[in-house]
Amino acid sequence: MPSLLLNADMGESVGPWKMGLDADVMPHVDLANIACGFHASDPDIMRYTVRLAKEHGVRIGAHPGYPDLIGFGRRSMACSAQEIENLVLYQTGALAAFCRAENTQLSYIKPHGALYNDMSKDIEKLEAVMRAVAAYDPTLPLMVMATRDQEPARALAAKLGITLWFEAFADRAYDSQGFLVSRREPGAVHHDPRLIIDQATRIARRQPLTSNDGSELLLQADTLCVHGDNPESIAAVKAIRQALKACAAEV
Repeated sequence: MPSLLLNADMGESVGPWKMGLDADVMPHVDLANIACGFHASDPDIMRYTVRLAKEHGVRIGAHPGYPDLIGFGRRSMACSAQEIENLVLYQTGALAAFCRAENTQLSYIKPHGALYNDMSKDIEKLEAVMRAVAAYDPTLPLMVMATRDQEPARALAAKLGITLWFEAFADRAYDSQGFLVSRREPGAVHHDPRLIIDQATRIARRQPLTSNDGSELLLQADTLCVHGDNPESIAAVKAIRQALKACAAEV
């Protein structure tokens, strides 16, 4: 991956309930993480979002989560490693079917919410997700959190024969180890567009961020997650895209 790619969570509406401004954000990102029905989405939304991504030439990623529609997949669940492996396989296969129906293909896998956070801190859960990727298609990259120490994840991925893409966030606060500050904590989510763009630019330039305890944190990332659930966030995505183009021009 020669440059920092923008990814966004998509297809998280359910029936008549709308979440996000997918049609507005899709033209400005490189990767679409499409919900697979467990934490959000439904078959109609999944197929529509696949079509939308194909229309804009955006690569499609499966975005599997815990079976938690009420909690939007943000609550940890007491799933065994085998259950996690199976739920990732199940959701990935569902989205892949819609990709096939639309004559396009799945390009990567990125777990959602609590599952994503849990696997970043629990090596057994991480291995379960990696086993699912390896069993489904070991050529598909798995997107994982870029933290201060990425070697354990790299070593496990090498053992299982899969590729990792490390992800950073423009609009989230980090602790000193490179983990996301809980949304329950004040200041966990950045809302100031200037702060969001500055953080995105620092990540792209491989410059240190300031963690929540004031220490410096350097993240080595392949992709940057952005959000597009309101007009202000769409404007921020556009500004981040321009900032990343400026960073690329400096090289």
